[in-house]
Amino acid sequence: MATLKTMTSARWGILATGLIAHMFAADLRTAGLPIAAVGSRRETAAREFAREFEIPHAHSSYEALVADPDVDIVYVATPHPMHADNAILALEAGKHVLIEKPFTLTGPEAERVRDAARAHGLLAMEAMWTRYLPHMARIREIVRSRALGEIRAVFADHTQRISTDPAHRLNALELGGGALLDLGIYPLSFIWDMLGAPTGVTARARLSETGADSEVATIFTHEGGALSTSISAARSAGPNTAHIVGTDARIDIDRVWYNPASFRVTTPDGRILEEYVPEVTGRGMQYQAMAAADLIARGKTDSELLPLDQSVAIMHLLDEIRAQVGVRYPGE
Repeated sequence: MATLKTMTSARWGILATGLIAHMFAADLRTAGLPIAAVGSRRETAAREFAREFEIPHAHSSYEALVADPDVDIVYVATPHPMHADNAILALEAGKHVLIEKPFTLTGPEAERVRDAARAHGLLAMEAMWTRYLPHMARIREIVRSRALGEIRAVFADHTQRISTDPAHRLNALELGGGALLDLGIYPLSFIWDMLGAPTGVTARARLSETGADSEVATIFTHEGGALSTSISAARSAGPNTAHIVGTDARIDIDRVWYNPASFRVTTPDGRILEEYVPEVTGRGMQYQAMAAADLIARGKTDSELLPLDQSVAIMHLLDEIRAQVGVRYPGE
């Protein structure tokens, strides 16, 4: 059983040096959070990343990164199929982990990570950064206050025009490609946050020439009868808004709802009860990092906003959606 450290600010190690790792490191620097080390399978990539963000240690392997005694928590920023193995590597080295969404490639992989984290007494947290943004914190307060009345429906989309290149990561099944895992995870996690686990799942999709899903639509039923819908797409850009509709009022979150965004609370007769405008520096990924560091400092091994069991359950939901639309990854 690992001994948890109490610290004022966890020291970060960044595993991989791609685009999302750059975004995360930039927001850590914006927030003044310490980055102790970076690891890459290519020494030149690690050194360039370390130079760009003034990171003390650059490692030419993931094994060396997780063995670094100056690292307390590892941010796993590799493609989806590598998440489980990379996270378990860090956990077995005694490091907490923040794992880029989606948590893993499949539900069974998510269970492996959960079991490893619990066996070692360490934090494993999904980097669903939207959950930790200030506007989402305020939305949860409003929902809990019952100001919306009974929530009857939730709608959300995440739609971008990215690439039709079959070799692009989003179109390559061997890299966990498809709109669902890369983009659809945002509205599905948001819906779960607002309404809980779905009691019924219906999904339809359009598959690309590679067999990956280019567009996915879902309809969920929830306890109490509420309905939710989502659209995710990788080859067309939609409004990227989200809406929570209650009997007494609704919340309309503006474009782009999964980034720091403004929203309004509006009654059925059109009166605006509240307008929220965010004040966020950077992209906003620092909030999840601060939440993880706070959990570690308090000796906690699970996130209150996105519990580990919920991340596992969401991965199983994604498996069910893929089964309905006919998307299978190599090795399944």
